[in-house]
Amino acid sequence: MGVMDLSVVEQVARLDAWIAEGGVAVLTGAGLSTDSGIPDYRGPSGSARRGTPMTYQTFTSDPIARRRYWARSHLGWRTIGGARPNEGHAAVARWQESGLLAGLITQNVDGLHQAAGARDVVELHGNLSRIVCLDCRELTSRVELEHRLTAANPDFAAVATTINPDGDVELDDDELSGFTVVPCRSCGGVLKPDVVYFGETVPADRVTRSFELVETARTLLVLGSSLTVMSGRRFVLRAVREGIRVAIVNRGVTRGEPYADMVIDAPLGVVLPNLATDTDNHRFVNTVTVSKPK
Repeated sequence: MGVMDLSVVEQVARLDAWIAEGGVAVLTGAGLSTDSGIPDYRGPSGSARRGTPMTYQTFTSDPIARRRYWARSHLGWRTIGGARPNEGHAAVARWQESGLLAGLITQNVDGLHQAAGARDVVELHGNLSRIVCLDCRELTSRVELEHRLTAANPDFAAVATTINPDGDVELDDDELSGFTVVPCRSCGGVLKPDVVYFGETVPADRVTRSFELVETARTLLVLGSSLTVMSGRRFVLRAVREGIRVAIVNRGVTRGEPYADMVIDAPLGVVLPNLATDTDNHRFVNTVTVSKPK
């Protein structure tokens, strides 16, 4: 299992038993994707301190800022688009296949849960692989857009240094000169990744669905999230209100600790592959109604 102290080993054994009971709602954050080469925001590889994230208001109102964003994101997609699921994503998909999950909610925009085989993922903040036109609302593929951006900028040779979980990168302004942004092919409108920017509201139907999944679970398991922002922490608060136990596996500090029944500070890539591995015995355990813990 790797090197872990005795207290963590004991916690992992307890969490394994909880997962084996079924009815687990999983909420994942950027820390789950670090082993896939995508830095998180606030953990050991955190990038939140490195730059100011794009806001919806700036993106829609400032053409220069929008051009800057697309140049940086064009470079960042080389990392995000090429990332592959890690053992943590595979473990979560395995639990779902075995019938142990009540639902899967992610704050990530990298699509790695689906790439690992997970289904019916509630993507709170959207997915970078989709592009939406802000005028006609048409959805198109990010791969198609990347081909268009490459064709429109044949001499763009900038090199990214630091990448953020949202696909944005750090890049000097002098490397952005002449970068061309392409419009919507259908209406000529403004294109944006189909993700929720800072200052933008998570669609109500995703929030409602997430609350429903949490409320029908017997365990809420948070993986790789510091729960610093209310976007994810509200589900922990709802679980506590409903008497549902909360377990957190995360590297570093988490704001969910005061509300959790269990917090495991350990590498997710070490912990998760060793949980609920006996899939034949666990399969379809969640097809019957389970009672919540007292």
